[in-house]
Amino acid sequence: MLGIFDSGFGGLTVLQPIHQHLPNLSTIYLGDNARAPYGVRSQEEIYQYTLEGVRFLFEQGCPLVILACNTASAQALSRIQKEVLPEEFPDRRVLGVIRPAAEQLAQNGTDVGIFATPATVESEAYVEELKKLNPSVRVEQLACPGLTDLIEAGRHEGENCNQLAKHFTDELIAKAPSITSILLGCTHYPLIEDLFSKHHPEHVKLLSQGSIVAKSLADYLERHPEMLERIDQNSARRYFTTGKDLHSLASTFYGDTIDNWHTLDYLGGSV
Repeated sequence: MLGIFDSGFGGLTVLQPIHQHLPNLSTIYLGDNARAPYGVRSQEEIYQYTLEGVRFLFEQGCPLVILACNTASAQALSRIQKEVLPEEFPDRRVLGVIRPAAEQLAQNGTDVGIFATPATVESEAYVEELKKLNPSVRVEQLACPGLTDLIEAGRHEGENCNQLAKHFTDELIAKAPSITSILLGCTHYPLIEDLFSKHHPEHVKLLSQGSIVAKSLADYLERHPEMLERIDQNSARRYFTTGKDLHSLASTFYGDTIDNWHTLDYLGGSV
């Protein structure tokens, strides 16, 4: 099965397009809701929590895991790929969401903006990736503290969220009025894409990561048929979460009903 990991329910905005693009793939989703959001945690905490999630998905038999979380991708992916996989899991792979999104941004123009968590912005992961892909691209990042907390708490339709979206949009445009596209650099943000759209200039293109990552995954599996052969293709779906019973909110993130959740005790086992 294909493993999908996120700090909460945000990764479901990536999983749903994956199911659309690759409907036969069997998937296991894990959201570490008990310790969300990751975006305000230390780098070491993010690394340890992400590694626990990856190990869990490997134990479930996943040969490939997608970190459907920008913060985890920024703060933990490289270390897991370089330090853990070669020593412990040489036949497994872990991919993130930053590289495919950066590739899309590199094609979209020379002035781009990114809304992200404080940890993702601090990592400079997008800046570094875009330097490699297209050095002429100018990047303006903006940390959006508080947004993920409101969305994860199911308050994405409230006025507080609307005011924050307006505040962050105004701040980003003021800092970089020449940007031509803005990436929602957190997988929670698609739930308030309409709020961002309401406040950003019409000429600026707003990008979400779900479809970008799904298409990138399809390309990866086409280039690595040996990995595709190791993933069941009977459309099985399994969902795990830690610590919170917010299944109705999960369905909101996914865009359809999900009712077969299993609850874990901090990745230590089912409860």
